[in-house]
Amino acid sequence: MTETDLDHIRQVYAEADLLHSAAEVEASIDAMAEAISEKLGDRNPVLFSIMNGGLVIGGKLLTRLEFPLESSYLHATRYRNSTSGHALEWKVPPMVDFRGRPVLIIDDILDEGHTLVEIVDYCRREGAGEVFTAVLIDKKHDRKARPDLKADFVGLETEDRYVFGYGMDYKGYWRNAPGIFAVKGL
Repeated sequence: MTETDLDHIRQVYAEADLLHSAAEVEASIDAMAEAISEKLGDRNPVLFSIMNGGLVIGGKLLTRLEFPLESSYLHATRYRNSTSGHALEWKVPPMVDFRGRPVLIIDDILDEGHTLVEIVDYCRREGAGEVFTAVLIDKKHDRKARPDLKADFVGLETEDRYVFGYGMDYKGYWRNAPGIFAVKGL
């Protein structure tokens, strides 16, 4: 990446609109953890964070879930550091046996949901007892992969803009941004 490219990345952050502060995001994660604990706290679940976007929310949720669980990750992507999706690419499949057990798939955002749908379908085909989904952000629009697609646990809703922060990226950058930001003009 050239210095000009990095200048662009810095400019995107400097001009971005803050949609949800770090305090708002943290409060939403607390509420998600409480709801997840109520639903799965006595059921011996397996939690899979979807890399890379689910890294931040997965880690934050784990420290708030005070019950026995197994945690792992999987890596499936459609974006490959770009701003539009492609065919699903499996980089790392689930590595923990989840047959007959409840599974919670954790991701950063439910946008159109194609990746999430394919991962949920995979877990069902491979014998999960039940499959639940948790997303930090649910983007509001009518382009979902399935008309009835909803996550079981949602932190916050956002308008239909290109967002980054708390695990979500802009061209591979700003997953570390302290809040949920929208790219100016997108």
